[in-house]
Amino acid sequence: MDMNHGSNSTTTEHACKISMLWNWYTVDACFISRQWHIRSVGAYAGTVIAIFFLVILLELFRRLGREYDRKISREYYSLNRSGAAKGKGFNSLENLSDGSAPPCPNVLPPFRPSIAQQAIRSFFYFVQFSAGYILMLLAMYYNGGLILAIFAGSYFGFFVSSWDTVGRVNTPEARGQTCC
Repeated sequence: MDMNHGSNSTTTEHACKISMLWNWYTVDACFISRQWHIRSVGAYAGTVIAIFFLVILLELFRRLGREYDRKISREYYSLNRSGAAKGKGFNSLENLSDGSAPPCPNVLPPFRPSIAQQAIRSFFYFVQFSAGYILMLLAMYYNGGLILAIFAGSYFGFFVSSWDTVGRVNTPEARGQTCC
């Protein structure tokens, strides 16, 4: 029986380095699972770049969700306004049952998405939530490179995708919902 505790092995097994404290590990860093084991500086650089673009993609996907919401809302109000102008809309005189004064012609019922539209909206939310959760898990490794990639990606992603939110005022007049 060999009692030699020395290592004569020539294998170069690299164990995962995981730290819950701030670190700058590159080679042998592991993220989320053992299969995501960084074995070279190039692999680490690729991971940082991929995370940077994942955050940008997340911001662009958020923009896509906002655009979809605007599209379905615009279609709803366009369809209902054209129907109301022809006397067939929600506020037409045909719909009065108590003989009271006619309602304001510009007031439409609140928009509620159809089941298919809500399913699409839910898919947008699912992707955003899932990507955000994975990014949060990656940030919890406290790896400086990953955290900087997440911060830089959020900056550039917001820079590219948020031009649509500037200058919009959420008033009834801006939404075209004024009465008479």
